[in-house]
Amino acid sequence: MSTNLAMTSATSTSIYNVPNALTSARFLLAIAVVVLIPMGYFASAMIVFLIAASTDWMDGYWARKYGQVTKLGRIFDPFVDKIIICGSFIALVEQAGSGIASWMATVVVGRELLVTSLRGIIEGGGGDFSASWLGKWKMVLQCAAIVASLLCLMSTPVAAWLSITATILIWSSIALTVYSGYDYTMAAARVMRGEQDAS
Repeated sequence: MSTNLAMTSATSTSIYNVPNALTSARFLLAIAVVVLIPMGYFASAMIVFLIAASTDWMDGYWARKYGQVTKLGRIFDPFVDKIIICGSFIALVEQAGSGIASWMATVVVGRELLVTSLRGIIEGGGGDFSASWLGKWKMVLQCAAIVASLLCLMSTPVAAWLSITATILIWSSIALTVYSGYDYTMAAARVMRGEQDAS
């Protein structure tokens, strides 16, 4: 009896489950962040951002543990991650003192579009293009950079140590964003080259 229930759970295709509800909540939080930043509510934006970013692992963990992985979840979850990061970077560009330039936001958005396109091509052909640890650390650094930037905007005047820390985190996140994009591109090229050799 329990075996049948486990199999049913593992193969469930219903989109109405806890992981997708958590992802939907994170999507609303992401929208709130990109609305609060231009309004100047930097403390509120940081709190909402931290809640959204810190709960990122929960939906994926729940889906795998209880067999509630769905096609919607596989698409929606990374989409929300991109909204949180790209939206925050774009919103911070227009804030004087954020330390984030327009070209930095362009690099972040461009990298995400590139990797998403490559993933769509490879997984659409039946290949595996799961997120790597490099990609996960990239997001951690990006989150740290966003929080540091918001802290700078909240502080008047900005302490020297905070300004230096924010600058290091922002530039490090951009460097890892570029490198991880390169790494994913090389991985995609190897996969596509292997498919061509096999054919």
